[in-house]
Amino acid sequence: MKTVKITPRGYCHGVVNAINTITKIGDLSTKKPIYILGMVIHNKKVVESFDDLGVITLDDKGKTRLELLDEIDSGTVVFTAHGVSPEVFKKAKEKGLDIIDTTCKDVYKSQDVVVEYLNNGYDIIYIGKKHHPESEAAMGISPKVHFVETIDDVKHLNLSSDKIAVTNQTTMSFSDVFLLAEQAKKIYPQLEFIDEICNATRIRQEAISKQDGIDHCFVVGDKLSNNSQKLAYVSKTTANVDATLIESVEDIDIEVLKTFETVSVSSGASTPTKVTNEVIQFLEKFDKNDPSTHNNVSSITPQNLFKKSTS
Repeated sequence: MKTVKITPRGYCHGVVNAINTITKIGDLSTKKPIYILGMVIHNKKVVESFDDLGVITLDDKGKTRLELLDEIDSGTVVFTAHGVSPEVFKKAKEKGLDIIDTTCKDVYKSQDVVVEYLNNGYDIIYIGKKHHPESEAAMGISPKVHFVETIDDVKHLNLSSDKIAVTNQTTMSFSDVFLLAEQAKKIYPQLEFIDEICNATRIRQEAISKQDGIDHCFVVGDKLSNNSQKLAYVSKTTANVDATLIESVEDIDIEVLKTFETVSVSSGASTPTKVTNEVIQFLEKFDKNDPSTHNNVSSITPQNLFKKSTS
């Protein structure tokens, strides 16, 4: 099957740093046990692989990072690429935990911008996804950071400050953020827009928006990954190419695939390269008239996810 590989795709520098740090953790004189505060990146295959290394992931959608810290009494805590609030840092230190911080530098840059505006007397409207750890971290900076997801959320803020800025979670869709910011400006004309979509997210969305002559797009990524979800969304709404979010090659519907002539592949910034490559290789070999090419059982396991191929 003709398969167009959209570039760039897959891991961003922040994810690479987090993955490399944790895969090497056993080689360090790290105080045990080792906990990751939340999913280090939003990909279940990666979490399973780290479990196999003896690194414990603490994740509960009903708890904040601050609350999850209550489950750790000793050892080492790893802060994920999404970042944490100052209160989480403080509490971890007070508990005497060793800290390994894998926060993405773009997330730190975004947080620094928020702090800079707060110090200059601004209220911050923060556009993000509810319960996302990056948004949670930003909200923990100050009560003057106001979370919104929709224009209705903006309408219910009732801000009286003369100085208001709007910024965003780094993995959002730029078009969605811009539209919501423009709507917010009609309510708060004094509002200043600070675009904090990270470059890795932006260029992946731009690349997938420029598809042409494609029957269907496969976005490889975990269903929990916001940036993967947004890639599928951009394909559908901007490129007008229908898209399916798949977590592995096993999610491909063979009967549906037979109806396509040309497909494209992209992947979220938290998707392991090996998982994306397996999907690409399967699609490139696929022949709807040859049943021997229809076996889409994955060979990837938690044990071999980060091992380099010998072929």
